[in-house]
Amino acid sequence: MAEIKIEKKKPVWPWIVVLLLIAAIVYFIFFRDNTTRVENEVEIENTTSTDTVN
Repeated sequence: MAEIKIEKKKPVWPWIVVLLLIAAIVYFIFFRDNTTRVENEVEIENTTSTDTVN
């Protein structure tokens, strides 16, 4: 009689965790909100201007 080798399925959840981590990294790099940085730069530019009219 021949032996039938049965292989166990490899778990899928480690791949799901890896994909979620990659998605989180992409989100934080490309889709984060940059409005506070722009507002701060504009505010700094406005406060450092000097009035040279006499």
